[in-house]
Amino acid sequence: MILKKLLPLALSAMFITVAATAQEKLTEETQYRPNFHFTPKGNWMNDPNGLFYADGTYHLYFQYWPYGNKWGPMHWGHATTKDLIKWEEQPIALYPDRFGYIFSGSAVLDINNTSGFGDGKTAPVVAIFTYHDPVKEKAGTIDVESQGLAYSLDNGYTWTKYDAGNPIIKNPGIRDFRDPKVTWDSVHNQWIMVLAAQDRSQLYTSKNLKDWNYLSDFGKNIGAHGGVWECPDFFPIKVEGTGETKWVLIQSLNPGGANGGSGTQYFIGDFDGKTFTLDKAFAERVTKEKAVWLDYGKDNYAGVTWGNAPVKDGHRMMIGWMSNWEYAEVVPTNGWRSSTTIPRELKLVKKGNNYALITSPAEALKNYIEKTDSQKNVAVKGMAILSAKGKTDFTKADISFTVQGLKQDVYTFTFTNDAGETLSFGINNKERNLFVDRSKSSDASTFHKFTATPSKAALGEIQKSGTFRILMDKTSIEVFYNDGETVMTEIFFTSQPFNTFSATATSSFEISDLKINQLKF
Repeated sequence: MILKKLLPLALSAMFITVAATAQEKLTEETQYRPNFHFTPKGNWMNDPNGLFYADGTYHLYFQYWPYGNKWGPMHWGHATTKDLIKWEEQPIALYPDRFGYIFSGSAVLDINNTSGFGDGKTAPVVAIFTYHDPVKEKAGTIDVESQGLAYSLDNGYTWTKYDAGNPIIKNPGIRDFRDPKVTWDSVHNQWIMVLAAQDRSQLYTSKNLKDWNYLSDFGKNIGAHGGVWECPDFFPIKVEGTGETKWVLIQSLNPGGANGGSGTQYFIGDFDGKTFTLDKAFAERVTKEKAVWLDYGKDNYAGVTWGNAPVKDGHRMMIGWMSNWEYAEVVPTNGWRSSTTIPRELKLVKKGNNYALITSPAEALKNYIEKTDSQKNVAVKGMAILSAKGKTDFTKADISFTVQGLKQDVYTFTFTNDAGETLSFGINNKERNLFVDRSKSSDASTFHKFTATPSKAALGEIQKSGTFRILMDKTSIEVFYNDGETVMTEIFFTSQPFNTFSATATSSFEISDLKINQLKF
C-alpha cells in the first residue's frame, strides 16, 4: 500500500529531475554556446593540434575527452572549416593505444612524399604527437612521454598509426617532453621539429618525418619560467614591407602567464639550420620585460599556426585554446567545456630596431556582417552611451573605434545588462596600461572567484590616442588595441546578455569612426 502511494511520487520526482536537466541544457546552449567560436558539441576540449590546410579546407584537431566534461585520457577531436569562421565537427581522429594517451602535436601535408607513406595519388598528411603513458606516470617513472606518428591518405579524415616505428622519438630522460610542432625549413631543406622540454624548447631535424636527430636547446633562463613550457611553435616569417625574414618561437607555459595561470610568450631571432639565436634588440626587450606576451588576457593558451594556409604576404594563421588551467574545469557549462579563440592572422613588423608580432582577427569575419551602426564623431564628457539598450546584440558583435585627446585619466568602455552585470575594458593613463575588468560579469560562484582581479597590459607611455577592435561573443571578449599591437582575451559567463555599451572618463575626449557591426550566425 505504501509502495503504491510512493511510486507515483517517485516517478513524478524523476520526471521533474529529467525536465530540469533538459531545461538546464537548453538554457546552457542558449546562454553560453558561442555564436562564432569553435566549441565541441559535447564534453571536454583543450589545446588545438595538427593544423593543416588542403583542398580548400582548414583542419583543426584538438585535445579531447569524449566521455566527460573534465580532462581525461586524451584523444584528438577534429573539426574543419572553409573560411576559419564556420566549423563542422568531424568524427574523432586519433584514439589512445598501447603507447598511451594522444597528447598535443602537429600535422603537415607531405607534398613531396618525403615520408614514403604516399600512395602516388594523394599527398600524405603526417601527424606527430606526444604519447603519454599513464602506467609509467602512475609508477612515478620519468620516461612518461614520447613522440608518435600517424599518417592519412584522405586529407586527414582517417588515420593509420605508424606501429612499425612508434614511438619515433623515445624519452631522453625528461619528465615533461611533449607537444611536437613540425615545420618545413625550405632554406636548409629539412623538416624542423620543436618540442617542449620542461624549462626549454628543443629542436630536431629530419629528412623523412620518421627519423629525427637532436639539434639544440633554447630558452633555459630566458623569458618567463613560472611554470612548465608547453605547446611551442617555430617558423620563419617575412618582416612586413621588407625582404627580410626572421624566425619566431611561440612558447606557452603554465602557470606563469602575464596575468596569472596559463599564458603564451614569443621570441624573435635567427636560425642557422641548427641553432635559434635571439635578435639582439629583442633579447634586450626580453631582459627588460622578463617576457614578451602574445596575449595579455587570461584566456588564450597553447596557440599554434597553420603552416601551409593560403595567407597573403607570408603571414601566419593561428588559433588558441580560449581558457585557462586555473579554472577550465569549473566554468559553468556542463554539456561541453572550452572554446577556441577567433583564428588570428600574425604578421611581423619592425619599428626602429625592435620586432613585434601584430595580431588581427580572420579576415573572413567581414563576410558575416548583417548591419552596421556608425558614428563619425562622439564627444564624451563624463559619460556617453555608444549603443543604447537593445540596439545591438552583443552576443555577436564586431566593434571598432578610435580614441583621441587622451590625458592622464582612466578611459573606460563598459557593457552592461539588466541584471547589473558589467564587463569593461579601456586605457588607464594614470598607471599606463590597457585593462579588461570582468570582476562583475559572471554569476557562477565557482568561476567568479577567478575573475576578481582585472587583467592589465603595460603600455609603456601615456596614450594620447589609440584604436580598438572588440569581438564580442556570448562568453568572450577579444580586445585588439592599436591594430593588434596589444591583445587581451577573456571569457565570462553572464546570467543574461549585455544590452548597453557606454564610455566614461573624468576628462573629456573624442571617439571617432565608431562602427558596431552586428554579425549574423
